[in-house]
Amino acid sequence: MGYKVIARRWRPRRFNEVVGQECVIRTLTRAIERNRIAHAYLFAGSRGTGKTTTARLFAMALNAAEKPTANFDPDDPVCAAIWRGTHLDVLEIDGASNNSVDEVRALREQCIYAPAECRYRIFIIDEVHMLTNAAFNALLKILEEPPEHVKFVFATTDAQKVLPTIVSRCQRFNFRPISGELIKKRLGEIAIAEGVTIEPGAIEAITRMAGGGMRDAQSLLEQMIAFCGRNICGQDVLSMFALAGEDEVRALVDALIGWDDKRALAIAEEWNRLGVDFYRACIDVREELQRRLITATQRNDAERTTIVLLLDTLTGHERQLQFSVSPETTFAVSLLLAIENSRRRPIEEIMHTLRHS
Repeated sequence: MGYKVIARRWRPRRFNEVVGQECVIRTLTRAIERNRIAHAYLFAGSRGTGKTTTARLFAMALNAAEKPTANFDPDDPVCAAIWRGTHLDVLEIDGASNNSVDEVRALREQCIYAPAECRYRIFIIDEVHMLTNAAFNALLKILEEPPEHVKFVFATTDAQKVLPTIVSRCQRFNFRPISGELIKKRLGEIAIAEGVTIEPGAIEAITRMAGGGMRDAQSLLEQMIAFCGRNICGQDVLSMFALAGEDEVRALVDALIGWDDKRALAIAEEWNRLGVDFYRACIDVREELQRRLITATQRNDAERTTIVLLLDTLTGHERQLQFSVSPETTFAVSLLLAIENSRRRPIEEIMHTLRHS
């Protein structure tokens, strides 16, 4: 057997191993226990949050040996085949490359036939939003009156593009981005199991890069093991992915809130020298400002207003920065504009300050 990457080896094989989606798992398991199983489900959420994995686990639970159960044996031959993606009765389809109306019509014809071995025929369509409108319309009839032995699970990272007529015929589950604490905990467990020593700062940096996606975090850890071997330090991660250090991000935010444009530009210039990814840095600065906004007290109205105005400017420039031909210049200009705009207080706030001075 060839080498399996960490993201595949550590993929959950039971419902209780899925991280960060407790509401989704609880609802699905209770539906199975109470025999209230719908004919179609829509799993929506950002990448790497467990949508396709949960769809496979759900198929395993519905086709467990004796009866549908959330406590299935993943090593049962049928469940193991479903997990490997080789069982005839559970078909996984990539909506991006199988999105034409003819392919959906062929799928609809397959629904007529009874399962070869399992209790249900289950169709898992990943990235379902990539289907054409004609393909969506071809699905409508089978979703309205599906055979008893057929279940659909649709997964998408862009639920807004799925036709409302399709969404209305499904039970929708929203997969939330996984919290940083849960990602850090799982990365620590994986590192121990893999015999890797990793600094807390390195785990923190990988978690930042992952953006709420467990699969992304595991893939980044795999990349760092290949780069560093069995000892990973925080600076290695920062260098590998062109990240700014957390202390530097906080220092820049302090300069922005304090309207210290010289200090802000000096930090930006140092990041340019180090080869920092300015788009990623802008995201880190925005997230730090959001944390400051949450912790700002009611007594400090001036600081809270400054943070709001800083966020408004930086968020507006974030997309420009992503496609800029000169990101270091765009980033510096964004910082200066953010400071300048945050100095312009609403007239209501100025009048309020004067009245109470």
